[in-house]
Amino acid sequence: MKVQDRFQSIFTPTVLATGLTVAMLSGSNSLAGAEQVERIVRVANVTAAESYQPMTAIEGRLAIAGSDTMRPLLVKLAADFSRNHPKAKVGVEGGGSSQGLREFVLGLSGQRRGDKARGTGTEGASTVTVFASSRALSEAEHGHFTSRFSYEPLAIPIAMDAVAIYVHASNPIPQLSLEQLAGIYGTGTQAGTSTVTTWGQLGLEDRWSQAPIDAYGRDNRSGTKTFFSELVLHGKPQNARVIEEPGSASEVLTIARNPFSIGYAGIGFNISDIRVVPLVGADGTTSVAPTAETVTTGAYPLSRPLYLYVNSDPKSEMHPVLLEFLRYVNSPQGQAVVLAARVYPLPQTTLEKNQNLLKSFRPKAGAPSNVGSPSVVVVD
Repeated sequence: MKVQDRFQSIFTPTVLATGLTVAMLSGSNSLAGAEQVERIVRVANVTAAESYQPMTAIEGRLAIAGSDTMRPLLVKLAADFSRNHPKAKVGVEGGGSSQGLREFVLGLSGQRRGDKARGTGTEGASTVTVFASSRALSEAEHGHFTSRFSYEPLAIPIAMDAVAIYVHASNPIPQLSLEQLAGIYGTGTQAGTSTVTTWGQLGLEDRWSQAPIDAYGRDNRSGTKTFFSELVLHGKPQNARVIEEPGSASEVLTIARNPFSIGYAGIGFNISDIRVVPLVGADGTTSVAPTAETVTTGAYPLSRPLYLYVNSDPKSEMHPVLLEFLRYVNSPQGQAVVLAARVYPLPQTTLEKNQNLLKSFRPKAGAPSNVGSPSVVVVD
């Protein structure tokens, strides 16, 4: 089907309204033209799913403890959800990933009572009900949760993301392989790799030939670091010369100031003065940039879903604010906000699976507005 025919078939009035909303939220200069069109097409594809019909008269508080990668996404989702439900208060706060994982698995909360009223914390001490993660739970983490609660966590992907490799905008490196990244970030103990310390070792010439590679990464609280280490270093040690940053925002700002730097972060953190380096694909030759298509199909080597893990006994009803938030996130409206946050919407089949799963849950009748103060704790 020709591109123009595809547009005519998918751009219904609802889709056009969604696209306009996305354009206003994203800003006219946030994306290159081709990528922006591609993303709008992705949103158009998900609008075929059943539209979001807000539940009436829900109220209560949903506290979202946010870390780096998912924080911009969660802030936008929370704001739009609250516009649909004025009596359902949603707050987003910072938090450490390691502590968040511990709270989710053990059913604890380290939040301070009263902070939520000031916009700096959750609504009192409570059980952590939802865990937002930029990586899948490990087998051990999954086992700890199941052992503690005698049922499995409910895993719901809400968006697609790419861990992008960033360099300074002046850096001419055309592409990188996972093996080359292992040489930069590893100790040379990975099979088939050797330590890479200069840009000349990667084929750059002239002033770049002897220029040092200043490698930046994330600290041990980061789920993005765990994801990167598993796929690139295969569990082997990271090189001690890698400079660890506490957040993705600070990392990309550092890269923008250093022509010889390299780093990794979610695709939503792309800014001016840096650029994304394509990666060598599975065939060993094709250069693959992170786009909606390559991330959704898995062709981009560092593609990943972004998850919400829910602590909900399948034999019990779910708090209505929490259930409604999950319904909203998996609606076309919620996925349009995902797009505005500069990550990628879910494939249609995944959306439909999530929507059907949520239909099996019923809101808890007469639930107090702050039961459990449902909290979203993020691994970034």
